[in-house]
Amino acid sequence: MKKFINARIYGQDEADEMLVEDGNFKAVGKNLGDADEVIDLENQLVLSPYVDPHLHLDYIFSGLGEGNANISGTLFEGIQRWSDNKKTLTKEMVRERAMEGIRKEVSHGVQYIRSHVDITDPELTGMKALLEVREELKEVVTLQLVAFPQEGFFRFEGAEELLEKALDMGADVAGGIPHFEISYEHGAESLKRIVDLAVKYDVMIDIHCDENDDPNSRFLEVLNALVMEKDYGQKTTASHTCSFGSADNSYAAKMMGLFKESNINFISCPTENAHLQGRTDSYPKRRGLTRVKELLENGNTVAFAQDSIADYWYPLGNGNMMNILDNGIHLAHYTHIDEINKAFDLVTINGAKVMQVEEQYGIESDKPANFIVLDANDAYGAIRERADVLASVRNGEYLFKRAPKTNEIAHDFLK
Repeated sequence: MKKFINARIYGQDEADEMLVEDGNFKAVGKNLGDADEVIDLENQLVLSPYVDPHLHLDYIFSGLGEGNANISGTLFEGIQRWSDNKKTLTKEMVRERAMEGIRKEVSHGVQYIRSHVDITDPELTGMKALLEVREELKEVVTLQLVAFPQEGFFRFEGAEELLEKALDMGADVAGGIPHFEISYEHGAESLKRIVDLAVKYDVMIDIHCDENDDPNSRFLEVLNALVMEKDYGQKTTASHTCSFGSADNSYAAKMMGLFKESNINFISCPTENAHLQGRTDSYPKRRGLTRVKELLENGNTVAFAQDSIADYWYPLGNGNMMNILDNGIHLAHYTHIDEINKAFDLVTINGAKVMQVEEQYGIESDKPANFIVLDANDAYGAIRERADVLASVRNGEYLFKRAPKTNEIAHDFLK
């Protein structure tokens, strides 16, 4: 039995010890008694692991190399470049990219990832590779896979059959991209069929929804109505919803009431959408964020995500959720001291709710002993300083541990 002492546990001011047995939390509190091994966390901040609920592991590093730059910086050029280049994709390439992407994320304290996987490929190359990776790395990371028709449910011939085949193979989530279809009617019909497939296979839904600056892009409204009808809101996530940040306030107010009723979830990708959106604007220039604060105040679950790492859509990214959080709270004006103190929810427990892994997530008795340790003493200091992750523990064992950064040679003033 292990006991971790002197822990500053996020959201648990009255607890400073964690007792771990057989990979699970046996108790969390104070003065928990004797243990075979005692580990002093030296008053460092302890969080449940970071969650990245929206990533594209099959695309990682595809944007590297000469001639791979997205010149316009738009979503649509990214899709076209991927379409042109994925024809030479192999399982080995996907596996290698995914492994390196997961390695980067895990090294930054991520232990839960939802990855969209392009199924607009007759061979389902990416899905086959990532199903194997999911099983191989299950002791290191919890990986969910979204069957995602990147080139369109109707625009790509046979996408509907491929999506269903991917679900039959074991994909966890049904995806879609209605704003990429050739008309509003096609986009709305794609959502109807995707929702029906999700219900048929009893899986979650995660839609790339209104990832544009058009205030009249209304697929979020369609998705919300469909899942309200089937009481499926808690199992549904609307990712991006950039256009909702440009929508008329009167329309937004109406929709907020419907979102509260449906209990639909939201994912915002702050860095990527700040990069992609506003490309047709001069000034004022939109920044691509949905109404994060308002949705949170409305009672809906909102999580932040990385989205891409060096692919055709986004040239940066390294899986560091602290960077995502820092950018997101600035862009959303989520920077009142009370908001900062609870902002870690956006990259931890809210992502776990979106992925519906709450039963196995959290620093509580009888749950897996999964947590990270940050180089800070409290949430405010950690976010202000962009604190590094010093350790990541899964099932009571270290995935990694590192010493706090120090200056090797330092003037007395800096010591």
